[in-house]
Amino acid sequence: MTEVLKVEDLRVEFETTNGQVKALNGVTFSQEEGQVYCVVGESGAGKSTLALAIMGLLPSSATLVEGSVFFNGIDLMRASPEYMRSIRGKEITMVFQDAQTALNPVQTVGSQLEEVILNHTNMSAREASRLGQEVLRELGLPDPRRILGEYPFNLSGGMCQRVMIAIALVLQPKLLIADEATSGLDVTLQAEILERLKRLCRDLNSAILLITHDLGIVAHMGNRVGVMYAGKMAETADVIPLFKEPRHPYTWSLIQSLPRLDDVGRRLQPLSGSPPDMLQLPEECAFLPRCHKALSRCRVDPSPPLSEVDERHHVACYNPMLP
Repeated sequence: MTEVLKVEDLRVEFETTNGQVKALNGVTFSQEEGQVYCVVGESGAGKSTLALAIMGLLPSSATLVEGSVFFNGIDLMRASPEYMRSIRGKEITMVFQDAQTALNPVQTVGSQLEEVILNHTNMSAREASRLGQEVLRELGLPDPRRILGEYPFNLSGGMCQRVMIAIALVLQPKLLIADEATSGLDVTLQAEILERLKRLCRDLNSAILLITHDLGIVAHMGNRVGVMYAGKMAETADVIPLFKEPRHPYTWSLIQSLPRLDDVGRRLQPLSGSPPDMLQLPEECAFLPRCHKALSRCRVDPSPPLSEVDERHHVACYNPMLP
């Protein structure tokens, strides 16, 4: 399949009053068209920074240390602002975590949705309105014509989230980035939105980069998954092999901490400790203080690179788990 996105050794730092926060520390992965690639990890792992870097929306306090993000063969980290504006919202789109905050409260839903269409196409205002209604209807919103005239504060959180997804999908992007897109919604609505998102993108052959901390969503939605820890990929694999045979101790610990319906009586094994201080990352493996598989080498050598342990299965560990 055609490769849509390729991230190579991406390193991003933030300037703060306390020093340099090393948010991304050599992230590498690739994504194919029509694929749902899930990025999972604890809070502070660098997931949202990765999304903003791909979109070209990093704040002024951020610095690209090195690395590349290739989208259809073009390095977005070195692309002009004009080029980024031309593809952002059309070929690459993003659904943010809190839709009610992300939407402009003083503009109607219709003006925000139609603005994207009018900025990137030659449609008339009437055609843009008609297309907006069609997308809202596909996402299950009743009376889409009325909703176009509403302000975000008049809509529920679930409805605002669907509006955000409609804005992201209306021009049939090649890549959709969803950053905790269903966080805070009830389970039923979450499942419905995820299923609609998956079906619509499958019909359009779009790729989804799904950022989440919920391994249940990963199991339901993903084709491939990247597990992030301390600003880099600890493990990348297809979803089924990752759940069946996790090779990084961090991934194994995350899965062991999940409750399972088919294993009544099993005690949950919570992951002890805390993620490292991103202001003072150690020279050795960042997972070392929490690892039950550490070797002497882990204490003296730099953090290990991603290495292939099975076909399409890569792990950044000197002592990977046995299959």
